[in-house]
Amino acid sequence: MPQDEELIARMRAALEGHAGISEKRMMGGTCFFLNGHMLSGARRDKDGLRRFMFRVGKAQEATALRNPTARPVIQGARKLGGLVHVTHDECDAKELQEWLHLCLTHAASLPPKS
Repeated sequence: MPQDEELIARMRAALEGHAGISEKRMMGGTCFFLNGHMLSGARRDKDGLRRFMFRVGKAQEATALRNPTARPVIQGARKLGGLVHVTHDECDAKELQEWLHLCLTHAASLPPKS
């Protein structure tokens, strides 16, 4: 599946200045990490839908899904807990920063990766 360079660039720019950020191609797109803990991702689906994935954590998932732009992440027939999708068109720069704040807060609360 081809990478969506525009979405990846938006995510990189939004995370610029945060120490400990890395990225890796996976889950059909590019995922971003804070000190080894997944934060978010960017991908274009086979049907052309462009979207971001945010790891908000299971404790914040219900709150995140109250946002009308958020949808649960489904892989195959399985719902992945603590992850939500938001389409590119529904996520302006301000909203992207708000979602990433939730992700960064969650990742920072996790024990260090060894």
